[in-house]
Amino acid sequence: MEDTYKHKGLRKQLVAEIKRKGIKDEKVINAIGKIPRHFFFEKIFDIHAYEDKAFPIEAGQTISQPYTVAFQTELLDIQPGDKILEIGTGSGYQASVLMELGADVYTIEYQKKLYQKVIRFLPTLGYQPHMYHGDGSRGLLRFAPYDGIIVTAGAPTVPEDLVEQLKPGGRLVIPVGDDKKQSMQLIKKISADKIEKEAYNHFCFVPLRGQHGWSK
Repeated sequence: MEDTYKHKGLRKQLVAEIKRKGIKDEKVINAIGKIPRHFFFEKIFDIHAYEDKAFPIEAGQTISQPYTVAFQTELLDIQPGDKILEIGTGSGYQASVLMELGADVYTIEYQKKLYQKVIRFLPTLGYQPHMYHGDGSRGLLRFAPYDGIIVTAGAPTVPEDLVEQLKPGGRLVIPVGDDKKQSMQLIKKISADKIEKEAYNHFCFVPLRGQHGWSK
């Protein structure tokens, strides 16, 4: 794997594009600018790595659009050392962004083929989140509570299990809607029995799988 001057130049253009689209958190912008996104693509497709678009990967999944990755990450408002749960490891790109921000990342993938690939791949880039295979729609209870939870697939509703696994003061970022179009939900857990919600429209994710998703 090689990160050439051309790749770095394209990445710089991508950073400029997500800034134009409204991403303001400099830590998030710097993370996007640092990580060679083309490493997460088959070499034949790496020309597409710095387009601000989602791209298909294995098992019917996608590597999310860079703007969407940045938008979700910005909503999490990560502080160094925060324990973050990611639902849907996918290619591992989002987990890498979280780790660049200093998060202690727990990530769970429903598709076994993707899990087996990413658990070997990410350490070669120097990223070693805690990686698990299973039903992320139920969270990862044994390591709860979390400072933040990010869901990288579209859910029909907000799973109560995920809200319960947040610390008071924690944030859940999750796309909610049908299996084609969702609004991004930011759930702030004020206390054990109080939450606040904000919604942002017009996102499109692959469907969340599992008990609280679109398919069991």
